[in-house]
Amino acid sequence: MRLLIYIHSLENGGAERVVANLANHWTSLGWAVTVVTVAPRARDFYVLDPGVGRRCLDLTGRGGGVLAGVVRTARRARALRQVLRDVQPVVALSAMHTANVVLALAAHGLPGVRTVGSEHNFPPKAPMGPIWETLRRHAYGHLHAVVALTHECAHWLERHSHARCVPVIPNPVAWPLSQHAPQVSPAIACAPGRQILLGVGRLSDEKNFTTLIAIFARLATAHPDWDLVILGEGPQRAALAAQVRAGALAQRVFLPGSVGNIGDWYAQASLYAMSSHFEGFPNTLVEAMAHGVPAVSFDCDTGPRDIIRHGIDGLLVAPGDADGMASALDRLMRDAHARAGFAQRAVDARERFSMVKISRMWEAVFTASTCVQGVDAAVDVVAE
Repeated sequence: MRLLIYIHSLENGGAERVVANLANHWTSLGWAVTVVTVAPRARDFYVLDPGVGRRCLDLTGRGGGVLAGVVRTARRARALRQVLRDVQPVVALSAMHTANVVLALAAHGLPGVRTVGSEHNFPPKAPMGPIWETLRRHAYGHLHAVVALTHECAHWLERHSHARCVPVIPNPVAWPLSQHAPQVSPAIACAPGRQILLGVGRLSDEKNFTTLIAIFARLATAHPDWDLVILGEGPQRAALAAQVRAGALAQRVFLPGSVGNIGDWYAQASLYAMSSHFEGFPNTLVEAMAHGVPAVSFDCDTGPRDIIRHGIDGLLVAPGDADGMASALDRLMRDAHARAGFAQRAVDARERFSMVKISRMWEAVFTASTCVQGVDAAVDVVAE
C-alpha cells in the first residue's frame, strides 16, 4: 500500500501521536508511507520510523483576517496537490478538520487516489466559525470517507456535513509506548512511598485542570500520602502554577511539563484523573488504563464512556460535577483493594484498542469499494 498522511504538524498532541503511531505501524508492515505536514520538521515532537517518508510544506502562519486565511488555505492545497502528484498514493489520509478540508481541495479531480479524512474532536464542542464550518460541510462530500472516533461524532457528521461515508474507528493504543526526548525522570515529582494521582494533557481550558487542582486541594488533608502530578504544556501553565502556590500545594502538586517517556510516569501512578470539559477520544486515558492505572473521568462528550467500563475498570462522573469527582477520587484513594481490582481489568485496553485491531479497521476503509463499515460494526469490534 502506498499511503500519504497529511496533518498540520507532529507537535505534541493527541491526533499527532495517533498519526505517528499508525505511520510507524504501517511502515513496519512494508507499506510505503509518507507523512506530510504544514509545519517544518524542526517542530516535530513525535519520532517517525526511518522508513517513513517525510515532506514539509513550510506554510505555517495564522491571523491576518479572512482574506489571509483564504490565501493560506489555497497555498496549502496547491502545495499538497503537487505532493500528491509526486508521491501518487493509493490512499491519502488527513487528520483534523482543517487538514481534511485542504485534502479535499488538493485532491479534487486527481484520478486514482482514495481520500479519507478523520475528525479528532467532537465538532459541536469545538466550533470553528461560520467560514470553516461551511467549508467543512461541503468539502467532506468530496472525500471518499470521513472517519469519526465515536458514534456521537459520526451521527453529528452525518447530519451536519455532506460526508458520504462515516465509519467509526477509535484511536489505537501503542503497547509498549515508545520513548523519545525529552526524558524526564518521575523521581523529580514521585517520591518513594507516595501515591500519585496523575493527569495528562495540554494545559488549556478544555482540559479543566483548574478544577482537578481545586478538587485535590479539598482531598489533600485527608490523604497526606498522595500527590497530584499533571503532565503537559500549554497556555494555562502560569495560571495553574499560581493556583498551586495560592493553595500552598507546592509540595503536593507538580507540573513537570511534557515528557517523552510518559510510560514511566504511568508506571508510577496509582490513579488517573480526567477532568476535561470535552474530548474527542482521549489517548492518554487509554494509555493509562493499558498500563494498569484505574481511572476516574467526567463523562464528557466524547470518548471516556467508550473507554472506561464504569464500575469495572474505572468510574465515570456526571460532566462538570466537581463534588461527584471529589467523591469518586476520595473513594478510590481510600480503597487500595478497589484500585487493584480496577487496575487488573483496566489492562484489557491493550487488546480492546490494540494497534493490530484498529489498524485492520482502517485498512477496511482504505480498500472498501463501498461504505461497508458503520457505527455498529466499529463498536462491536472494540467491544470484543
